Amino acid sequence: MPDSTARRSYDLVLFGATGFAGGLTADYLARHLPSGARWALVGRNEAKLRGVRDRLAEAHTDSAPAELLVADATDESSLREVAESSRVVITTVGPYLEHGEPLVAACAAAGTDYLDLTGEPEFVDRMYLAHHATASRTGARIVHACGFDSIPHDLGALFTRRQLPEGAPAAIRGVVRGSGMFSGGTFHSALGQFARLKQMREAMKRRSEVEPRPEGRRARAKSDRPRRDRDLGLWLLPLPTLDPFIIKRSAAARPDYGSDFSYTHFAGVKSPVTIVGAAVGITALMAAVQVPPLRRFIASRVPQGEGPSPQRRARSWFTVDFLGESSGRTVRTRVSGGDPGYDETAKMLAEAAMCLAYDDNPSTAGQVTTAAAMGENLTSRLIDAGITFSVLDPATNVESK
Repeated sequence: MPDSTARRSYDLVLFGATGFAGGLTADYLARHLPSGARWALVGRNEAKLRGVRDRLAEAHTDSAPAELLVADATDESSLREVAESSRVVITTVGPYLEHGEPLVAACAAAGTDYLDLTGEPEFVDRMYLAHHATASRTGARIVHACGFDSIPHDLGALFTRRQLPEGAPAAIRGVVRGSGMFSGGTFHSALGQFARLKQMREAMKRRSEVEPRPEGRRARAKSDRPRRDRDLGLWLLPLPTLDPFIIKRSAAARPDYGSDFSYTHFAGVKSPVTIVGAAVGITALMAAVQVPPLRRFIASRVPQGEGPSPQRRARSWFTVDFLGESSGRTVRTRVSGGDPGYDETAKMLAEAAMCLAYDDNPSTAGQVTTAAAMGENLTSRLIDAGITFSVLDPATNVESK
């Protein structure tokens, strides 16, 4: 499909730069955008945007200067102007169920690539139902979950599948561990989803009824019970997150995942006591958020737009271990990096945006995953940026030589 956005004013624009996660993303872009890049910061408060731009100019004297665009997430006219002026739009403004759809709609209509940080399954399913067809027609790539949800899991599963025999049935399980804080936006998004379980299931059902399935192949996201993993020496807690659905959609979109692909997703912990505590805590939280006053009180304890200090972020880390099996062969891989909730999420989002803007990617359109839209190109970018993708020795659980 010809690129109808090539002559637009900006390569990419960023909504949310005045927030914490958006500010980190702006910093990363200022450090890493290529010479001559055309980009802009977007928000409703021009004074705050000017403050961010001045800070970036002082900290990154050799970077391409950002322009400023004033737009409001509730003003469809201003969003349309922004979408029509840029090739790629990035947004860190959540919770996305509350604030996200008008921008998705504007980008889909304008044929503009869109990226966000959502981990909200209902939002993703509703955007597919409402805007996938339009984006497919205009050539827009709508790519959700471009941070820790779900890039390490999605690209890690792709990396693992490529170590296994081509074409054959394959089963992969992913086990995530880490330290650090989830962002306030992630927490508020999770509260919103916990309070909307019925609506989330309804949106998922409606999508499953209309979404095409791959012909002659099968792609599945499987559930499992808590158990001990002898290979990893960890207790596994099934995670009810967006990640396995993203991976399932990548496998459905890419024939190289094989004739029958399945994925199972867990958190890994060292003690079964942790599993019991987590289960009790999640159950209690899900019950509490059904009561609006309790939900508002809980939300007030974790403010949005703030985050931990650089020192605390520097001590944070994550790993996602993958165990893949196909045709009698087993492979173990790992994706690992630093602070998952903030620094690495900003890196992933910014690199994904630059990948869409500047790299020669597969021809895709509509609501697509990172593995389907950018795949190996984005993996290479993240490796160059310091995130590790490695094949491990099954006997020692260390990187193979």
